[in-house]
Parts: sequence; structure tokens; C-alpha cells
Amino acid sequence: MKKKGGRKILGFMVKEEKEENRGSVEFQVFSFTNKIRRLASHLELHKKDFSSERGLRILLGKRRRLLAYWQRKIEYVIRN
Repeated sequence: MKKKGGRKILGFMVKEEKEENRGSVEFQVFSFTNKIRRLASHLELHKKDFSSERGLRILLGKRRRLLAYWQRKIEYVIRN
């Protein structure tokens, strides 16, 4: 185990992260979801942080469009 910035990081976890396809639709949706959760919890504490609220709305729109694309892609594969 290595310590980096106060966090313990397992070697195999770092290796798995590098092997992921970060450009895939699944990974992007997962990434947006994590960011949205973080921002939502931040906004519960800081109700008047309108800049973060705007960022949250932008992320929600990006994720919604990406999910719509993913659904169209899956439907296309099923049909053909």
C-alpha cells in the first residue's frame, strides 16, 4: 500500500483505473453521476452558491443528452 496525500491507494486499483476506457459512454455517464452527487451534497450545505448550482445544471444536461445517445445506440444495435 502506498500513501499519497493522506489516502491509502492499493496498487491494483491504480492499474485498473488506467485500463478503463475513459472515452466510453458508460464511463462518462458514471463520471457525470459522481460529479452530480458531489455537487448536490455541496449545495445542501451552501444553498446560495449559485455558481455551483449552474455547474450542476450544466452537468445534468450533459448527462441527460449522453443517456439519450446511449439509448439510441443500444436500440440501433438491437434492431440490426
